[in-house]
Amino acid sequence: MKKRLIYNLCLIGTMLFGSVLFAQTITGIVSDNNGPTPGANVIIKGTSIGTATDFDGKYILDNVESNAVLVFSMVGFVTQEVPVNGQSQINVFLSEDLETLDEVVLVGYSSRKKSTLTGAVSVVDMGDLEKTRVVNVTQALQGQIAGVQVTSSTGAPGDPIEVRIRGLGTIGDNNPLYVIDGIPTRDISFLNQADIKTMTVLKDASAAAIYGSRASGGVVLITTKSGKEGKISFDVNYFTGLHYASNLPNMLNADQYMNTVEKAWNNSDRTGTNPYTADKGRADFSDTDWLDELFETGKSQNLQFTASGGSDKIQFLMSLGYYGQDGIVIYDNDKYRRLSYRTNLNVELTNRLKIGTNLQLTYGTQDKLSSKGDAPGIIRHALLRPPIISVYKDVNDPTYSQRDPFTDLPFYLNNDRDNGGWESDKYEWASNPVALAYFTDDVRKDFRTFGNIFAEYAFLKDKELTFRTNVGIDLSFIHNKTFGENYGDDDGGGNDTDKGLGRQNRPNNLNEERGEARTITFNNTLNYAKTLNDKHDISALVGTEYINNYSSSIGASRARFDNTDKTFRYIDYGGTEADLWNGGSASEWALFSLFGSASYVFDSKYMVTTNIRADASSRFSEKNRWGYFPSISAGWKISDESFLKDATWLSNLKLRAGWGKLGNQEIDNYAFLTLISQTNGKVVVNRYGNEDLKWESSESTNVGVDMGFLNNKLNVSVEYYVKNTSDILLPIGLPSIVGDVSPTIVNAGEVSNKGFEFSLNYRESSNEFKYSINANLGTVINNVEKLHPNVPNLIGQVTRTEVGEPLNAYYGYKMVGIYQNQSEIDNHLSGTLNPSVKPGDIKFEDINNDGIINSDDRKFLGSSIPDLTYGIAFTSSFKNFDFSFLFQGVEGVDRYNDSKQILDYDTRPFNYTTNILGAWDGEGSSNTTPRVAFEDNGSSKISSIFVEDASYLRLKNIEFGYTINGIKGVQDIRLYVSGQNLFTLTDYTGMDPESTDLIDRGTYPSSTSVLFGLNVKF
Repeated sequence: MKKRLIYNLCLIGTMLFGSVLFAQTITGIVSDNNGPTPGANVIIKGTSIGTATDFDGKYILDNVESNAVLVFSMVGFVTQEVPVNGQSQINVFLSEDLETLDEVVLVGYSSRKKSTLTGAVSVVDMGDLEKTRVVNVTQALQGQIAGVQVTSSTGAPGDPIEVRIRGLGTIGDNNPLYVIDGIPTRDISFLNQADIKTMTVLKDASAAAIYGSRASGGVVLITTKSGKEGKISFDVNYFTGLHYASNLPNMLNADQYMNTVEKAWNNSDRTGTNPYTADKGRADFSDTDWLDELFETGKSQNLQFTASGGSDKIQFLMSLGYYGQDGIVIYDNDKYRRLSYRTNLNVELTNRLKIGTNLQLTYGTQDKLSSKGDAPGIIRHALLRPPIISVYKDVNDPTYSQRDPFTDLPFYLNNDRDNGGWESDKYEWASNPVALAYFTDDVRKDFRTFGNIFAEYAFLKDKELTFRTNVGIDLSFIHNKTFGENYGDDDGGGNDTDKGLGRQNRPNNLNEERGEARTITFNNTLNYAKTLNDKHDISALVGTEYINNYSSSIGASRARFDNTDKTFRYIDYGGTEADLWNGGSASEWALFSLFGSASYVFDSKYMVTTNIRADASSRFSEKNRWGYFPSISAGWKISDESFLKDATWLSNLKLRAGWGKLGNQEIDNYAFLTLISQTNGKVVVNRYGNEDLKWESSESTNVGVDMGFLNNKLNVSVEYYVKNTSDILLPIGLPSIVGDVSPTIVNAGEVSNKGFEFSLNYRESSNEFKYSINANLGTVINNVEKLHPNVPNLIGQVTRTEVGEPLNAYYGYKMVGIYQNQSEIDNHLSGTLNPSVKPGDIKFEDINNDGIINSDDRKFLGSSIPDLTYGIAFTSSFKNFDFSFLFQGVEGVDRYNDSKQILDYDTRPFNYTTNILGAWDGEGSSNTTPRVAFEDNGSSKISSIFVEDASYLRLKNIEFGYTINGIKGVQDIRLYVSGQNLFTLTDYTGMDPESTDLIDRGTYPSSTSVLFGLNVKF
């Protein structure tokens, strides 16, 4: 026993001593075609221990075991693994990694080599994407992919982002389908940018038909990051930012305003003494810059922590993220917070069976304020409110209070409405935007669980046949709570109970809503892939999918709260039952699908792919429940043909063509059913159903060519597509004789989209200064081909949808100048008896030349759909420095600038922009801006004056970074500074040319931002 113990101790001692004895220091030089390579990573395989080469390409690694393997890597070069084998010096030459055609790309329920793709599939450059530093992942796609338009609805934190792939195909829902780790969804705002591994966009039907009825708006495939074999590694990324309002209009100051309203009075048919002349120089006047008072410096911060690692059997990744932003409006009632947790786990139980899970938990809170000019219109009122009114009341004013110190009605005095209590006749009573921001209390909360559990088993000798089953959950709980606190001056309104209260939120009120939405996805696939004789690549896939959605909500409201402290802002503390409302509802839908795909590649030169999907949706009646969506595409890699073998300048040339059909089931639940209600025992029809309702269908054809030059340093892709959408779902109103019923949904319309797309990528990695350029450009021509015979056009407030024109085209009168004198009026309006217009009024085109301006003289004035979208991304590195920028823009798009109409052209004494200083003031003085007046000068008409070119070029992002290597225990530290929206080139006179709204009523602008960040890997 004693001998054995001594033996074991000696053995352990020998092993410990040996491990130290054989651990050694490794040195060496890493070089490439240009000489020594600084910044290359050198890591001991299976660990997080490593270093980076210095400016001379040298490295030193201590305590390296003799049987270790060193991994040498750098962006743009082929990664190499070199066994130590007792060596003390290891020099490595890195070869450029220019061959990207064999990259594996996710294309649906399976993956394919990029070199064999035949459809319109675009892979997002994740290196460019991660530099965008945005909270919403969809916004990071802006300017990255040809034919993909990404637009912020507003610049307010937490507001939604709109994505359009190859234009608008329908009057209804044009949103793309997102598929995250195999689970479909319509929203990815909960995702963390740092958790994403790959993003692939399926743009045409030949690529997206495998997703059938939900893919008419395109498909975005996303895979999240997973752990790798080796010791646990950590990644910490933190940045903080400052945000500023920019591109604001120049408003009149107090003196300019008084001169302008004085002139407006003189130019109008008013009698008596001009009151504005007498008011000049009043002691109680202020000189308020309302935009300056409203906007402040916003702040943001982001912290992302990731840990990953594992063995050869189990790999994991865990991440924790926080993002917070205080917007650019005063009082921080426009803030957004998001906390997220993700865990991804992959387990290889046997060499054939794998299981795993991907799960994310997200909790988001948005303090919402009116960001689109909608009521109460904080931004809009900052534009409208006259500068002569101060922000705060005088403390000696009898109406002043600490709870509500803000001015409201202009020059409201002594609570005396009937004897000049406020000067509403002279100074229009727009709301105080600072007070609106202060009293806003609208909080939206969302807790979301999104993830999946999967299992995968490989059959046959070489594992050619794989079965995968996948169950996903998308579960969200919302809680929206809005309290409208009463404030402002008493204007004499309200019912008897509320007499004497301020005019804003009279009476105070609380609205609260809670809801739940649950979507369960269950899909199963059987995938076969085999290569025969190194010539024939065969793959086939069949599958089923079942999706079930259930949502419910409950809400209540009360008014007249005696105590408005936040502690008592709950339903139970509201007024009597007369102030009570409550309600609730629920709905559900389901989708069952069968699908298949097959592809064949011969000799890596000739390729063909087919897809078919059959969907059954509960949103349609039984006779139209099933929809069928086929596609076929083919490719020819011409560069591999013998007749091009001597074309050394040509690295790749592939021709692609595809055709397919997609569907759209995104309509209201139960739209095919007749809805009835019962009131006082009487049954009433609310809407007549349509049992013949069927799927929208999009048929598309795509032709593309991929070219590579200079050993694939330069890659160019060109696409041409035609997309025709038929059986568009339209709401058709029934004749009044039928009764007061809601419109019935019918299949009626047809819309076409066609265009070109160009993508270019150039990468230079052979020199010490390494860089890449990605550029893209997409065009689209949108046209309405057909509408219902009973609905020849769809009329909006400022738009009209009509056959032969784009969807939602602007429609109205065209301005051709300013009437300079009475003679010009008489000649142009020769058919009008006693025209009321005056010199200085707007002159409109008389289309039918009858001498009368009426509704027959309206025409189409512009399109809300851009003709062209583009982006240019540049990334570079030199030694340990890196630099990148992204330009993004749109051309050929118009927007109706309602803010312009109500500011410089309204008949009420709101404030004006400085453009009004160039208004017509006598014959020959202006032919673009009419006379300023308190009467209609033609500006009440919807006209081309307010339909502005909203094209723009914007520097979306610019970033400069420096990486520090060589710190013991730390892989690297990167410091960076980033700028966003630093400048915008546009002719649009509104606050922001980038908006999803057809009408700009005063949109919360995108902010200019400066970010400072730190990324540590160890």
